[in-house]
Amino acid sequence: MPQSKLPALGTTIFTRMSALAQQHNAINLSQGFPDFDGPDYLKQRLAYHVNSGENQYAPMIGAVPLRQAIASKTQRLYGHLPDKDSEITVTAGATEALFAAITALVRPGDEVICFDPSYDSYGPAITLAGGTIKRLTLQPPAFRIDWAAFNALLSPQTRLVIINTPHNPSATLWQTEDYRALWQAIAGQEIYVLSDEVYEHICFDPQGHISVLAHPELRERAVAVSSFGKTFHMTGWRVGYSIAPAAISAEIRKVHQYLTFAVNTPTQLALADMLNTGPDHYLALPAFYRERRDHFVRSLASSHFKILPCEGTYFLLADYSAISDLNDVHFCEWLTINAGVAAIPLSVFCADNFPHKLIRLCFAKQQSTLDTAAERLCRL
Repeated sequence: MPQSKLPALGTTIFTRMSALAQQHNAINLSQGFPDFDGPDYLKQRLAYHVNSGENQYAPMIGAVPLRQAIASKTQRLYGHLPDKDSEITVTAGATEALFAAITALVRPGDEVICFDPSYDSYGPAITLAGGTIKRLTLQPPAFRIDWAAFNALLSPQTRLVIINTPHNPSATLWQTEDYRALWQAIAGQEIYVLSDEVYEHICFDPQGHISVLAHPELRERAVAVSSFGKTFHMTGWRVGYSIAPAAISAEIRKVHQYLTFAVNTPTQLALADMLNTGPDHYLALPAFYRERRDHFVRSLASSHFKILPCEGTYFLLADYSAISDLNDVHFCEWLTINAGVAAIPLSVFCADNFPHKLIRLCFAKQQSTLDTAAERLCRL
């Protein structure tokens, strides 16, 4: 047997909880995917491009119409027009973009700062690149960054800072002052920023999502990563992209071309059509998901769960300390088997001990699904 490069990793909690939900016929609020379909127009355009013969390789960096549509959308939303040829790279989902960026930027011995709880793909990619992870744990309920503690983590070996906003799993947002504090901390060093913004359109703050691309100094050192799966309810299509300055994008593409080379052509063209003709869809997403969030929160009002504020994403955090003394992993297993609702324990997003009794519930579901789940949870 080969020696494992990732000996501590096994089956992900998302796979485990989804399998447990299926085994016990539970409502799956664990894995982050909708139980409703995406726009009809998008599906029609996919069929059109397949039937029109657009079925051969796209350019490695992405189909021209899609890169142009991404550039226009970025300028419209964040006041920054990236170059479609040198700064935008279409990838096989956001996770590939994250992996390619980490692999391109992190060298053996480099240090990477992550904010825990954090998405589970960051750590393995850093390890495979030969980097060292330095984690700053954010504390509930606000999950705000202690910038003095952040500054204390910086060293001459710091190479990359990974941020995520809207944040999975805490459902919090970065504010303008956070970007200001980050730039003040790293301005004098060669430190890059990887900004995971896959939930950019599921943001409930009146001012909207604040992207790293809107910060003139930070964006010169930043990679912003986005996902069409979250935006158009098509998580199985696996199309994402990165935006970064030309010199950084050139390095990301060196990795990308040997991971997937190019993303499937008809899907890219369909997405380009959707961006060009249907911006109302992503502009309406905050209201679309706010309605589901608020409905689910109201439905849980009589339960013994304490629901934390949700500023973005399609996840709610629930404190179950009034219900059980079990740790969060065991409670989620118990909840799936005995209450018929699957959730995700928050501690799996943290490397260090995270003793809080918090679980993550996905509300990207039909109202009938949320009603049935809430009814079951209110019985506890």
